[in-house]
Amino acid sequence: MSRAAKLTLASTSIGAIAIVALVHYQQNSEKAAMHAGVIRDIEQQRVKKERQADFEMQRALEEEYRKVQQVHDGEGGPEKARGKG
Repeated sequence: MSRAAKLTLASTSIGAIAIVALVHYQQNSEKAAMHAGVIRDIEQQRVKKERQADFEMQRALEEEYRKVQQVHDGEGGPEKARGKG
C-alpha cells in the first residue's frame, strides 16, 4: 500500500472511532439529563402534595377557629357585623 493510502485509512479509522465515541458520550449525557428531569418532576410532585396537605390542614384549622371565635370581614368592624352599622 502506498503512503497516501495508509494515511487515508488511518485518518478515516480515527475519524470513525472519534465519531462513535462522541455519539456514545452525547447519548450518555442526554440519558443523564432526562433522568435528572424525571427526578426533578418527582420532587416537584412531592412538594406540591406537601403544600396541598398543608393547605388542607390550614383550611381545617381555620374552620375550627371560625366555629370557636367570632370573625369579622374587616369592612365595618364589629358594629357592622352585629347589624348596628
